[in-house]
Amino acid sequence: MTETVRPAFHGFEQIPLKEYAERAYLDYSMYVVLDRALPFLGDGLKPVQRRIVYAMSELGLNAAAKPKKSARTVGDVIGKYHPHGDSACYEAMVLMAQPFSYRYPLIEGQGNFGSSDDPKSFAAMRYTEAKLTPIAEVLLGELGQGTVDWTPNFDGTMEEPTWMPARLPHLLLNGTTGIAVGMATDVPPHNLNEVVSATVRLLDDPDATTRDLCEHVLGPDYPTEAEIITPRADLLSMYETGLGSIRARAVYEKEGTNIVVTALPHQASPGKVIEQIATQMRAKKLPWLEDLRDESDHATPTRIVLVPRSNRVDIEQLMGHLFATTDLEKSYRVNFNVIGLDGRPQVKGLKAFLGEWLAFRADTVTRRLKHRLEKVERRLHLLEGLLIAFLNLDEVIRIIRSEDEPRPVLIQRFELSEDQADYILETKLRQLARLEEMKIRGEESELDAERDRLIAILGSKAKLKKLVKDELLADAKKFGDARRSPLVARGAAQAMSETDLVPSEPMTVVLSEKGWVRAAKGHDIDAAALSYREGDSLLAATRSRSTQQVAFLDSTGRSYSTIVHSLPSARGNGEPLTGRFSPAAGASFQALASGDNDARFVLASSHGYGFVTRFENLTSRNKAGKAMLSLTLNAKVLQPAPVGSIEQDRVVAVTNVGHLLAFPVSELPELDKGKGNKLIDIPKAKLGTERVVAVAVVPPGGTLSVKSGARTMSLSFKDLDNYLGSRATRGGLLPRGWQKVEGLAVE
Repeated sequence: MTETVRPAFHGFEQIPLKEYAERAYLDYSMYVVLDRALPFLGDGLKPVQRRIVYAMSELGLNAAAKPKKSARTVGDVIGKYHPHGDSACYEAMVLMAQPFSYRYPLIEGQGNFGSSDDPKSFAAMRYTEAKLTPIAEVLLGELGQGTVDWTPNFDGTMEEPTWMPARLPHLLLNGTTGIAVGMATDVPPHNLNEVVSATVRLLDDPDATTRDLCEHVLGPDYPTEAEIITPRADLLSMYETGLGSIRARAVYEKEGTNIVVTALPHQASPGKVIEQIATQMRAKKLPWLEDLRDESDHATPTRIVLVPRSNRVDIEQLMGHLFATTDLEKSYRVNFNVIGLDGRPQVKGLKAFLGEWLAFRADTVTRRLKHRLEKVERRLHLLEGLLIAFLNLDEVIRIIRSEDEPRPVLIQRFELSEDQADYILETKLRQLARLEEMKIRGEESELDAERDRLIAILGSKAKLKKLVKDELLADAKKFGDARRSPLVARGAAQAMSETDLVPSEPMTVVLSEKGWVRAAKGHDIDAAALSYREGDSLLAATRSRSTQQVAFLDSTGRSYSTIVHSLPSARGNGEPLTGRFSPAAGASFQALASGDNDARFVLASSHGYGFVTRFENLTSRNKAGKAMLSLTLNAKVLQPAPVGSIEQDRVVAVTNVGHLLAFPVSELPELDKGKGNKLIDIPKAKLGTERVVAVAVVPPGGTLSVKSGARTMSLSFKDLDNYLGSRATRGGLLPRGWQKVEGLAVE
């Protein structure tokens, strides 16, 4: 048996799939976290933003320059530093130019850079132009002064800065959002003056607490003038932990009877807010509003006019409802998750953030001073050699003219360094005539003083701290502005219930034989006189109010309910209840009732069983309704009879053959649902032909109307004594000629 020889694999490594997948995912995750989604604490920029700002500075697009096409900038960014899509790069560039997105925009755009209504409606990059704003100097001003490390670009042909030498805590000024792998960041923008004030406080007093710093940083400061309503205690907790949330609310004012919204929360679209309000108006959920207008223009970016129906409308209550149900009030997540000086992402509180940034700034200033000191010392060294050459000008010229290799001769003759000799040899002849000893000594004296000052600062922590502080205050004076987002402590808005939004008006709900429903204004409605669809007619009607619920019972005993004001007007034929509810196949609607939740009704079936129940038990949010009245075979649901007083009222039940029984309501049980007890006795032998046609509840002093064909007989409460009996008895027989009863009514 020959041994199987495994083929040899050369040129690549074999590793288990599990290990390869873990390594690949981890590499990708770290790339997204560190090189795409999260900002660096020092300059507050993501890599794409840093590359855009740097590329624009390299193109000479500073604040005083003429703007260039955005496509030029994007081309440089993706061609030299950022090997990603041009559209993503351009979108990041546009974001830094939008004054409604950035608290302190870094780019000044010309052309269509989007609007607050639709931030992504900006024109293509071939149409727009851009340059840096003056505040970008805070990031770029010290770039060429040895303050940052440089790293090769993606193809190794040139270098780019690893970070920007920011003179201010830029991340707090403009904030940022980002989603990495397994983590995210949400830093809100802040006011420059407040941030600098807190930074100086921490610089002067390293033991200052977060509460002390919050005496300066009052809270976020968004680009809009919407109110920040988050309680002070919540803001303090947010700055201590680096996690929390912020609530911002629109600002409105009254102009006569109108309500004018003048400022929206950050990133709230006026168009979306108007659509949200209009949707509620169309759904009849804002009957207090008559009209809605958008009067925003270029001069007034936000002006939304709400027109109430009358001056009796409670504006504060109405606006509270809109705050709770639209983007007039928004909540923002806060997560100070940033890449620290150690290169690791971490959630930092305000004190930790500012403390680490001050360490970054102190290191940046130290590097800048050392870089400058090296240049000053080199210049002094060269000036020293130049002064020697000036004092021995004739000898220097002779050596240069006569010697084949003047450099070593000059070095030996005047004890010069190689740099000094090279500098003398590179000096143009025409400059020698203008060289003056006083000028050289003057520059040398100035540089000597600067060197002493630089050495003194580098050798003293106190002087270094003072320099950092002075520069912070100078930038604050130059770029600082007033707070835009006022801080107003308010409770969270509450949406009003549907009944609170609707004026309480008398209504009559009309149900037809075929299950069509509508609501007419008023209680003096002759429901039978209304027009009906061909082949249809009145089944039942009940008095109600627009703010109340109306309940419907179907032929299976299930109950359904809806708010009265949502029903269609009685001007038309209404709408089928099957469009609102989902009854069982073949079921039809047979009765309706309306009232307050505590109102009581007698529910009964045509087989003479019934009980008392509260109206609240009839209501249901389920489209399929709820089981309410248990029916025996072939029994029908009767119209519910409202109860005024359980102790004094009488229940009246009448059969189609004229048997009428009156008894106290108190003899009936009060149930949530079920079959109930027997109301009136119907012999089993007659169940096929005799049935209960109606049930009524008569109060003391009330009158009962018995209907038979076109005739009506009235019975007073006293007259009912003749038919009074115990529940479940046969009752009395109506007079001759009234033994085909069709219905009862109470007045």
